[in-house]
Amino acid sequence: MSELARRIIFAVIAAPASVAVVYFGDWALAIVLSMLAATGAWELMRMARETGAFPLEPAGIAIAALVPIAVHGQRLGIYTFSLTAVVTGCLVLLASSVWLRGPSGRPLSSVAITAFAILYAGLIAYAYPLRYHPYAVGAGAGTALVFLPIFLTWATDIGAYAFGRAFGKTKLMPTVSPGKTVAGAVGGLGLAVIICLLYVRLILMPFAQLGLTIQGAVLFGIIVSLAAQTGDLAESLLKREAGVKDSSRIIPGHGGILDRFDSLLFVLPIAYLLLGRLLLPIPR
Repeated sequence: MSELARRIIFAVIAAPASVAVVYFGDWALAIVLSMLAATGAWELMRMARETGAFPLEPAGIAIAALVPIAVHGQRLGIYTFSLTAVVTGCLVLLASSVWLRGPSGRPLSSVAITAFAILYAGLIAYAYPLRYHPYAVGAGAGTALVFLPIFLTWATDIGAYAFGRAFGKTKLMPTVSPGKTVAGAVGGLGLAVIICLLYVRLILMPFAQLGLTIQGAVLFGIIVSLAAQTGDLAESLLKREAGVKDSSRIIPGHGGILDRFDSLLFVLPIAYLLLGRLLLPIPR
């Protein structure tokens, strides 16, 4: 089976499944996000091993998996996600390195990389509070809100590819990602703004009773597109250091979880922050 065929088959299965999971929300969304976070943390620590580091993989994978579950528990009132818990977790990792790594096992880099892997992969959990935004009343509204930044990320990718192929001459950052061009970056940003305006008008307003001002939609589209492109470049930088083409081969035709979600790891927390200030409920 060709690479393109595998990609198409995966997309046909994954797209409706993703919509269904987000629409259902609750524990189903938490579990899927937990699996993505755990796999992403494993991939990052796998890449770190290629540089000679020795991260605490079992602990990193387990804690990353718990991040979306903890967010779910907080919504249910079972658990309060606090800074103290984060600090305690870092101290536990450092303490465990005394026995698991010792002075010759690069304990500083082991703990630092493990903590970063948890934080980085755990950013996917921001999809959960977006789904349950206070202004999003009902499953349909929450689903529409989650897919706003996702659609803008896709628009950025498509616009960057199309404009890069048509007009790209000047490389954006050739030492990090040789295929990306300045024209592609501008094209991706422009298409993201257009899609944002259309999405707000055609989907968010009629189906979710939520909106953004024209200025707010333009600003949101620009910042999300910049975040998506930065997230893509950041993961490319990590792969360059590790000397690998893909973060893993877990997704047929697509590489790894980080290869597919690198942009969203930057986009989701920024979208959550922006929507908290720009989103407007529309009176029913």
